[in-house]
Amino acid sequence: AVSWLIFGTLYPAYSSYKAVKSKDVKEYVKWMMYWIIFALFTTAETITDIFLIPFYYELKIAFVVWLLSPYTKGSSVLYRKFVHPTLSSKEKDIDEYICQAKDKSYDALLHFGRKGLNVAATAAVTAAAKVRQALTSRLLRHTPA
Repeated sequence: AVSWLIFGTLYPAYSSYKAVKSKDVKEYVKWMMYWIIFALFTTAETITDIFLIPFYYELKIAFVVWLLSPYTKGSSVLYRKFVHPTLSSKEKDIDEYICQAKDKSYDALLHFGRKGLNVAATAAVTAAAKVRQALTSRLLRHTPA
């Protein structure tokens, strides 16, 4: 787990930082391809983690090393041969789906936001009424007759 964290996430994150800082477009593109492959792998991994494969973690580390290696250029190979062509052919559909999801989530956010504000306002009014009632009864108890 520590190796995965270091080699799969921290080292690539730091290398990405260095690429952005140096403004080296080649390095930048290389690390963007890595992160795209890494995100897809991490997503697929949530499904494959349920299978008990012998040497699973060792294979995972080997895969990340293969992705990172400047000799194998694994993330570049996977990106150029599989990910880019697939995303290019489905880009319009994906963009449309994302746009619909954004619209639906915005509508849902407004709906739940209104409900949340109504609940909060009701709670505030109820609390204020209770405070007022408590203060009134306290004042009446301490008022000389």
